[in-house]
Amino acid sequence: MSELAQQVEEKAALTVAQFQDRAGGALDLTPDSLAIIEEMLAEAAEFADQIGPEQIETICELMGSYLLQVGYTEHGGTYCWSDESDQPVLVTGEPRYRVALMTFDKIRGRLSGDAADNIPFFYQGFSDRVRTARDGEDVLFA
Repeated sequence: MSELAQQVEEKAALTVAQFQDRAGGALDLTPDSLAIIEEMLAEAAEFADQIGPEQIETICELMGSYLLQVGYTEHGGTYCWSDESDQPVLVTGEPRYRVALMTFDKIRGRLSGDAADNIPFFYQGFSDRVRTARDGEDVLFA
């Protein structure tokens, strides 16, 4: 396991440990658990102006890693680092095709109160695209 994959996995596990009580035990790294993540981010968005920038970044890293790990659990792949976006990316389907998932900015958008950044909907789009990808396609979900 690469160091980056280990870091994402550890942050996803930390998300489960820190938020499992609030989630009623529903954080199980499945797509169904993303409804709880969405609910928690919607609640946090109501208080985002009272949360410091470092705490916002921590939430983005934790929840973003959780979302990446859901994708990895369901579809496999490898983790790469995006220097441009300064965040990990899950890449699935190589070498036949490439469907990539970048999550930190999406979590940040949802945390800022943008309901259009709906996490389950975003993930479903990624997951559907992985299932229907054709040879040679190269798609990034961000």
